Amino acid sequence: MIRSSSSQSRPRPQPTRSPSFAPTLRRRTTSLSLPADPNTSDPEEALATTTEHTIQEEIAEIKRYEDFTTIDWVQDAAREQLRRKARRKERAGFWADANGRIGWRRKIAEAYDAGQAWIVVTLVGAAIGLNAAFLNIVTEWLSDIKLGHCSTAFYLNENFCCWGAENGCPEWKRWSGFWPLNYGLYILFAALFSLTAASLVKAFAPYAAGSGISEIKCIIAGFVMKGFLGAWTLVIKSIGLPLAIASGLSVGKEGPSVHYAVCTGNVISRFFDKYRRNAAKTREILSASAAAGVGVAFGSPIGGVLFSLEEMSNYFPLKTMWRSYFCALVATAVLAAMNPFRTGQLVMFQVKYDRSWHFFEILFYLIIGVFGGLYGAFVIKWNLRVQAFRKKYLAKYPIIESVTLAVFTGIICYPNMFLRIDMTESMEILFQECEGDHDYDELCERQNRWRMILSLAVATVLRTFLVIISYGCKVPAGIFVPSMAIGASFGRMVGIFVQHLHESFPTSAFFAACEPDGPCITPGTYAFLGAAAALSGIMHITVSVVVIMFELTGALTYILPTMIVVGVTKAVSERFGHGGIADRAIWFNGYPFLDNKEEHTFGVPVSQVMASHIVSLPATGMELRALERIVGKNQYQGYPIVEDSTSKTLIGYIGRTELKYAIDRAKRDQMAPGHARCTFSTDTSGTEARTPSSTMPSVTFDTMSATSAQLNVDFSKFIDPTPLTVHPRLPLETVMELFKKMGPRVILIEYRGRLTGLVTVKDCLKYQFKVEAHENPQQPNSSMDERQEKLWGVIRHTAMWVDAKLNVVRRKMGIGGGDIRLLSPTSQGSERERERERLRDADGDGDSEVELEDRGSPSGRRHDR
Repeated sequence: MIRSSSSQSRPRPQPTRSPSFAPTLRRRTTSLSLPADPNTSDPEEALATTTEHTIQEEIAEIKRYEDFTTIDWVQDAAREQLRRKARRKERAGFWADANGRIGWRRKIAEAYDAGQAWIVVTLVGAAIGLNAAFLNIVTEWLSDIKLGHCSTAFYLNENFCCWGAENGCPEWKRWSGFWPLNYGLYILFAALFSLTAASLVKAFAPYAAGSGISEIKCIIAGFVMKGFLGAWTLVIKSIGLPLAIASGLSVGKEGPSVHYAVCTGNVISRFFDKYRRNAAKTREILSASAAAGVGVAFGSPIGGVLFSLEEMSNYFPLKTMWRSYFCALVATAVLAAMNPFRTGQLVMFQVKYDRSWHFFEILFYLIIGVFGGLYGAFVIKWNLRVQAFRKKYLAKYPIIESVTLAVFTGIICYPNMFLRIDMTESMEILFQECEGDHDYDELCERQNRWRMILSLAVATVLRTFLVIISYGCKVPAGIFVPSMAIGASFGRMVGIFVQHLHESFPTSAFFAACEPDGPCITPGTYAFLGAAAALSGIMHITVSVVVIMFELTGALTYILPTMIVVGVTKAVSERFGHGGIADRAIWFNGYPFLDNKEEHTFGVPVSQVMASHIVSLPATGMELRALERIVGKNQYQGYPIVEDSTSKTLIGYIGRTELKYAIDRAKRDQMAPGHARCTFSTDTSGTEARTPSSTMPSVTFDTMSATSAQLNVDFSKFIDPTPLTVHPRLPLETVMELFKKMGPRVILIEYRGRLTGLVTVKDCLKYQFKVEAHENPQQPNSSMDERQEKLWGVIRHTAMWVDAKLNVVRRKMGIGGGDIRLLSPTSQGSERERERERLRDADGDGDSEVELEDRGSPSGRRHDR
């Protein structure tokens, strides 16, 4: 229940409350919450609105939300309401004719303002589609250039060079007829591509590394990471992604596709004033861009919209869904028009299944579903351990690590025919039916089945290991396609085994549903279902996976098997923990993110979580220099305003940026001395008889009293007199829902008008982590630390040995200069890690004993509010 209370500074009569008194949420009524009629002709009100709008715009230009802080959605909504009000008044006076009637120019301007969102999503979708087509073409060429070249046109990959031929052509030539030389060139190209990608990321855009999905989830939820969606990140991600894929690393392009798509949406939307100043509306474009990114990656526009709804956005209203749909439609339409594969298909592994399935196959579908759940749990657990090891020991050597991984991957993958080729091409092969001319290296030959089963089993195990150690290295890297490739190889293995069983026992009652003559089992469908299971297991998503796989294949008859497999995978995954790898990465990095999908039952009031020792400012009497000392002494993002330090009667709340802006203006424009008295509230006598509009304080510095006679500075126009306040006995679960649904930066705790504390998202997360640690206590794993130390010792010893051998070779070759050192060619230490260190002091509103930790560091990293 929302109850308004007066913002007077004098004591109020306290009502008698029964023991069954229900805690309430309060939002004090102010002039901002009662907007005046936009058509009013009151010149004083119009001037006040326009002047306040100007000051708010100046503060917004300075503020733009500090890095690694959270957006206050409630405050943003109030500012946007003020902007619209001021804009309507300006247009009403400028575009009205002599008789006061609205002219056609105003109608056009209002139509343009209303249609900006559709213009933006159209431009964003077109740009994403063009970028996706470019990346597809470049990635295919770079992947094939490791194996050979086209003698007729060097810029063509093997598919285009041998267009129309099924099993190669004379025009496509290997680099050499001597296979060890081809092996060496394959590894050399892999090292070169990974070196280039890692160097570009290190030198120009550290945020371009990795997938980016977990960070984007936090950004859409309101977390600020400046530069993560910038133009440089977009450029380096687009250049580095094909290089990383072509290097042979077990990473995919679908996760990074979401990142570069959201970067595109952010960069383009900044050209429009409507989105440059409004964080909430920008998030709508980011959600639509994420949908388009998945749409072009999988050729699945509807699946992209559902992915954005299910995984990316914690707030997805109907208008955002429509814009996401339209953006994904435009992006996939542009990609289809570009036709990068010259097949009329949006992705390489698009296939059609025309044979139906049988009910006895459900048993094997269940096995595939269980595999998907176990695969996801296993990879998430061990990848987080690798990430912790990487952060502790390898953060200084991102380029060396990436090159070493690429070389190691090339060495062990080249002998296996399913690991040697690109993962997307591998899935295309594994998805195919055996009928017709589709055969790759005798995959469908009956006499080769056990050899193929062994090869697919080796590919599944090795690829799983490579995904664990590769995902998270400092190159653009996703995990969607590697997981799907692992699931496809396992599924095809199961399909070949089932086909063998059927042909060995054709008269068995178990296979009674099969027709006596003709094929019964389609191994390619098992690969398709295995890919769906692995994708669902690693991301913990369901509906969007089913739709994506349906749009990939167009096989309507396999909707039910896909739903069965994904449902089993989800059930098995939930047994090993909630949240996919993106959610676990958020937990690992300690980002302040409340997941809407989680349900909590703590059974405690918010008073047990709130910060009670807070810095508040008295409404009157504080000297300007004392105020400056308080602001300079801490990094809190705002300060409650109270009547005085004794009564603690809550007056309002002022943000750090607004306070610093007001202090600077007072000192610069009004020459306020250090001993000037600061006032945060006006005289409230007789406010009951006034209307909200008449209580609006003066909003210009020209009327700010800072004269030598009075030495008073009025800051009342900069405070928020309507902070969100709750009762101390309000359940913590309700407060967390307020943060999820309304998105305030801070909620003040008020008891009978008296300020008793405040709570932020990080306070809630700290308590949640403490409860989880109490319910699932984990003893310090000294043996794990010892094993990590031993592993690091082996890595260092090996690096020193290689270093010595390289120096010997260099001296024998007579190359001058110093010794070769296996260090990163750029400055040591990851720029991305140094940026994340700023989380410690970025978003402060108070102190707390239990701090939000970076789960990957050896010691907890502070995240002050």
